[in-house]
Amino acid sequence: MTHASPSPDDDALLPLDAVRERPAPGGPARARAGRARVVRAAGAARAAEVAEPVRGVPEPAAELPVARVVVDTPLPHLDRLFDYLVPAPLDAVAVPGTRVRVRFAGKLVDGFLLERAETTEHEGRLTRLERVVSAEPVLTPEIAALARAVADRYAGTMADVLRLAVPPRHARVEAETPAPVPAGAAGAARGPGPWADYPEGEAFLAALAKGGSPRAVWTALPGTGENGPGWPEAVAVAVRETLRGGRGALVVLPDGKDVALLDAALSAVLEPGAHVALTADLGPAERYRRWLRVTRGQVPVAAGTRGAAFAPVRDLGLAVIWDDGDDLHSERLAPYPHAREVLALRAHQARAGLLIGGYARTAEATQLIAAGWAGPIVAARETVRARAPKVRPAGEDSELARDEAARAARLPSLAWRTLRAGLESGPVLVQVPRRGYLPALACQSCRAPARCGHCGGPFALRGGHTVPYCRWCGRIAGEWRCPSCGGVRVRALVVGARRTAEELGRAFPSVKVRTSGRDGVLATVGAGRALVVATPGAEPVPEGGYAAAVLLDGWALLGRPDLRAAEETLRRWMNAAALLRPSAELVVLADSSLAAVQALLRWDPVTHAERELADRTELGFPPAVKMATLTGSPAAVREMLGEMILPPEAQVLGPVPVASSKGDQVRERAMVRIARGSGSALAAALKGAAGVRSARKAPEVVKVCIDPLDVI
Repeated sequence: MTHASPSPDDDALLPLDAVRERPAPGGPARARAGRARVVRAAGAARAAEVAEPVRGVPEPAAELPVARVVVDTPLPHLDRLFDYLVPAPLDAVAVPGTRVRVRFAGKLVDGFLLERAETTEHEGRLTRLERVVSAEPVLTPEIAALARAVADRYAGTMADVLRLAVPPRHARVEAETPAPVPAGAAGAARGPGPWADYPEGEAFLAALAKGGSPRAVWTALPGTGENGPGWPEAVAVAVRETLRGGRGALVVLPDGKDVALLDAALSAVLEPGAHVALTADLGPAERYRRWLRVTRGQVPVAAGTRGAAFAPVRDLGLAVIWDDGDDLHSERLAPYPHAREVLALRAHQARAGLLIGGYARTAEATQLIAAGWAGPIVAARETVRARAPKVRPAGEDSELARDEAARAARLPSLAWRTLRAGLESGPVLVQVPRRGYLPALACQSCRAPARCGHCGGPFALRGGHTVPYCRWCGRIAGEWRCPSCGGVRVRALVVGARRTAEELGRAFPSVKVRTSGRDGVLATVGAGRALVVATPGAEPVPEGGYAAAVLLDGWALLGRPDLRAAEETLRRWMNAAALLRPSAELVVLADSSLAAVQALLRWDPVTHAERELADRTELGFPPAVKMATLTGSPAAVREMLGEMILPPEAQVLGPVPVASSKGDQVRERAMVRIARGSGSALAAALKGAAGVRSARKAPEVVKVCIDPLDVI
């Protein structure tokens, strides 16, 4: 792909029909080789033209005078490499992987130099590189190829992916003296550790130690003991065996709390300085410092949140993702990649192993097993029963016979008894599915929503002792009366963490109540008596495990209008339940006949995931099929649908109105569904249509997302 002196109107660089028909940039090595043969056919004349001296222009580099650059532009129709001339003064520092500044469409813009070449396909005179920002090669060939693959997979641009993959530069950090490379990073072998509890565990470790590339979906055992949860040690042991095989490792986790747990486990089995943790809370300078250590090959192991999926670990032998169902693994910026898919692409390209772990199992991970791409690692049922908590649903018949109000009460007598018994031996956990105080109110008698008589808006509370007010018009409830039954008392539809903490504090006045959620996440709690109220994902790790737990308002999680509601509910429940001591009491407030509750009772996420995948296959939903969403103004969405050249088997659903973050804007969303094997064709069609719109400077942007989490 070539680039001469671009004009201010850069649309002239690529015709509209070429946007549809031109192959994606960075194609297979065979295509590049074919192009190189064409270039060499006219090499002598072309090289002479490139090297021809011009008054006022520096001499070109004596060798490899052509630089191929990916320019930082979000326009889809310009998502390709451009050729620039390397001036002789920049010859030594213009190495592949460096940041450069180039003139593009009349402006100076940033870019990355991907490779140097002797000749160019461009027929005219090349524009020169303006500046090499830094001689540090920050973009490795592996990460450049990964960025290209991710962009093609998600119908995005390579420039967008590189913004996610390469952190901003800090010149002062680059100038620091590099830290010494640790010797013997793997540490001494200490046996299989937690993997001895899995029939396939030791074979998995042996393959890593021999430099192999095993791919597995791991269903971790529950239970938290004196040393905390078992999964961090298991991941650390797998990393250690990978290093013994002479290769590097990369671990991606949902949040900083999990990163801290793994960081401690890695420190226990690896030599000092053998790994780095990459999280956003480090600050830009420290995060860039650690990232440079990985890039320079000074550290063979990196662990962090979703951005670490692009960490340039050398000679990658194992990629690990923990709790892949957590929505924190899904990127919020275009092209919206999921860390699991990024690591799967990376493992395929690098011929590395892949480990997808969690207490629950997603339908996507189950699909990999069904396709034969990965194998399962599951403990024997006897081991699972010994480690799992004792789960009791609050709606079972024996409990209803004892407490007739149990079905309607938010905390039935079984839950109170469980909490009281657990507090005698340690901390107890109460999981609340919502944050905040009182999201909405309803009639206490008939449960009809409490609404304002003036505007029809919902009533809510600002605090624990205030009068209900309308969230739309602000009027106080006053003499409110239920229009359905005439009742005058209200209750919370879903009570948040703070209100639950207040209620439990009054019920257990001698016990310290601690909350963990939006206002502050607790990392750990001690082994003493404490009542911990937490939202899903914010549960602190207890010293020695929780003595008991109650999972509130199961209907609020299961009743969400979401394709993944049952899967996500089970994942949240199991993550909380895994923090209990083995065989500790767990009460879940949900109907025992539901499939997710049955899976929790039996501690059988595998069967639940297999049934979930079968149901989605029958209905034609991801991951059994590929699905893309197009969101924007009605006119823009319909226009893009009309311009797309979709494969014949593609099915368009919608468009339908969707809620907008800006209330005054009307937005619509269309879905395109296609067979799983045709996913690349769908992405290419979406990319082509987006390129057509950007080439003609369409005023409205259509958001394109492939396999989004909120598909329904």
